[in-house]
Amino acid sequence: MKADLSVVRALRTLYPKLHDEIYVFCQVSDSRFTDILSESLCFFREGEGMSVILPQRSARQLDIVASAPFRQITLQILAGLDAVRVIPVVAQELMEAGIDTSVVSTLHRDHIFVPDERAEFAVKILRGIRNRVQYS
Repeated sequence: MKADLSVVRALRTLYPKLHDEIYVFCQVSDSRFTDILSESLCFFREGEGMSVILPQRSARQLDIVASAPFRQITLQILAGLDAVRVIPVVAQELMEAGIDTSVVSTLHRDHIFVPDERAEFAVKILRGIRNRVQYS
């Protein structure tokens, strides 16, 4: 892992939080979107329609076609704007471990969605990154 000093400082404060909820990615029509808005974790309007991240249980209850199950890992980083530059490092490490990721960046934190069956392993990798930079 090659990173400049500001990224290393940010990685030293990396605390991944794995959420219990299982999420899925879906696409819904505009007319159906209002029905699921309160259930949505995140949504984004794309050319093909509204992409939504929903709890898996909600997608099943509403009979919405969905992706494979994912878990959310929130990257809690005490680094201000330097935190933005952490994502490429984290994504690269997870990719090298064979873990697919989908990143959602928000105003306060970044969230990585990983396949449910690889979530615990992904958290270990993220903690390993922090440990390596703390002791190097």
